[in-house]
Amino acid sequence: MPSEPTGSSVDFEKVDSQYFQQRELKKGAAGWVLLVGLGVAYVISGDYAGWNFGLAQGGWGGMFLATLLMATMYLCMCFSLAELSSMIPTAGGGYGFARSAFGPWGGFLTGTAILIEYAIAPAAIAVFIGAYCESLFGIGGWMIYLAFYIIFIGIHIFGVGEALKLMFVITAVAAIALGVFLVSMVPHFNVANLLDIPVTDAKGASTFLPFGYVGVWAAIPYAIWFFLAVEGVPLAAEETKNPKRDLPRGLIGAIVVLTSFALLILVIAPGGAGTYALIKSGNPLVEALALSYGGSTWMGSFVNLVGLAGLIASFFSIIYAYSRQIFALSRAGYLPRKLSQTNKSKAPVLALVIPGIIGFGLSLTGQGDLLILVAVFGATISYVLMMAAHITLRIRRPKMDRPYRTPGGIFTSGVALVLACVAVVAGFLVDPRVVIGAAIIYGVLIAYFAFYSRHHLVAGTPEEEFAAIQAAEAALH
Repeated sequence: MPSEPTGSSVDFEKVDSQYFQQRELKKGAAGWVLLVGLGVAYVISGDYAGWNFGLAQGGWGGMFLATLLMATMYLCMCFSLAELSSMIPTAGGGYGFARSAFGPWGGFLTGTAILIEYAIAPAAIAVFIGAYCESLFGIGGWMIYLAFYIIFIGIHIFGVGEALKLMFVITAVAAIALGVFLVSMVPHFNVANLLDIPVTDAKGASTFLPFGYVGVWAAIPYAIWFFLAVEGVPLAAEETKNPKRDLPRGLIGAIVVLTSFALLILVIAPGGAGTYALIKSGNPLVEALALSYGGSTWMGSFVNLVGLAGLIASFFSIIYAYSRQIFALSRAGYLPRKLSQTNKSKAPVLALVIPGIIGFGLSLTGQGDLLILVAVFGATISYVLMMAAHITLRIRRPKMDRPYRTPGGIFTSGVALVLACVAVVAGFLVDPRVVIGAAIIYGVLIAYFAFYSRHHLVAGTPEEEFAAIQAAEAALH
């Protein structure tokens, strides 16, 4: 029976204990070190491929400035999310934060934006995996995409503890390969290589900004690819040993590692091989080594092989992220409830499989650069809403327990909010058709919530319980 109508025009249904017993995740599967690994794993593929498309939009200078801006945004955002995740440690992550700040509508809008990001990002990564496999083994295309989706969804269905440990090992190996690449390229570094793109007649164009001022803005979606999905660490909250302590450590540790890699690779790779040579490459690190050393070398082969591991790490871990976001939204009734049922290994099978089928279909387009734009659209919308949630909760709920407090408070989250708004618009500069298409998908999901699921939400989920406690505490003060 529907009950508890709220001011935001939603209805909650009470369910029995068996409902939640069928929707349990494995407790205590991860500590803070594994969470740092998870945060790096989400993103490390962005160091191997995808970022270089930004060179075609802004030149090296434009991409460098865009990366500095986005590094600032992500650092500020991770400090803000560290506070939110210590306050509201649930599998809903950003959806849970926005739910607490803005109610069910805010939670849904944030959760589905994150879902667009995480469902699309593996499709883009699958395209890059295909390019690396083609380079290594001469086999690419749909067979590779399908094989990777089947294998890694299967591992997740088997169990999260095993999946996270395997992911950590793969990520460590991929990070070592980045180190080998950087050391190998340093002897070939030349500042002139960074600025070898011909100057256009765009406003403000120069050797540093060959596509002018607008090129900085257009490069932002690809600068985001250096960091995209690190904000998914809080999705592991219900599988973490001590979430109030471990989630902030995991977020901050991951973003420090990722920022270091992003800046080093952006300087060293084009500085060794030339910026112009990398603007369209599907495997830019391998190509940079080949150009610098005059052909194939053991270093190129090693980085190619282990670069595949980096792509796998992100592919593998973002599958984990989308399944947990769907799990939380489904358990709470925002999406069809069947999607949150877990198996004997406490893995949400349908939440893993259905987005995998959709992602595989999108990977068949082979348009990795355009798929990045769709993922970035969902991500940046969610960033705006999550940072607004941080500011709102600081103002409206100043006495809430905050085991970790963001340095700089709402100034820090305000900086991230402003930069996220800039990033939302940036996608339209690259290819407005793709972003409009993503916005239409978002609109369809919003319509589903407006006409159906907001009348069938589930009472008693961790996110709803937390919101009820907050409301009760606010009434006492």
